[in-house]
Amino acid sequence: MAEKFKLSIISPDRVFTEGEAEFLEFTSTEGELGIYAQHIPLTTILEPCVMKIHNEGEVKKAAILGGFVEILKDKITVLAEDAQWPDDIDVARAKAAKKRAEDRLTAKQEGTDMLRAEAALKRAIARINTVD
Repeated sequence: MAEKFKLSIISPDRVFTEGEAEFLEFTSTEGELGIYAQHIPLTTILEPCVMKIHNEGEVKKAAILGGFVEILKDKITVLAEDAQWPDDIDVARAKAAKKRAEDRLTAKQEGTDMLRAEAALKRAIARINTVD
């Protein structure tokens, strides 16, 4: 059995989850990361992604829609802009948001905030991939 660490995922309006994990997977602005207990201390910025929480042979997925993560040897704290379990996600709504963002990016109309459209696309994709 792998060594465990404490995990806290907190969003502005709630404590999303607290408990223990053996391994954590997510995407940061630096790329994909996988973290075990006793990892070197690190703080990084989260991209909208599917976070995978491994514990005792089980994997839980959550849509993390940006934020920060602080990694210590025995504890990981995620400060998420928003976090959702698969059951919380309206897939039809996420697919519609993805289509809208893709249309905005493709049209390249003057006045379109391209960074905002790209961020909306990443959030929609994270939600969709969390359910799949």
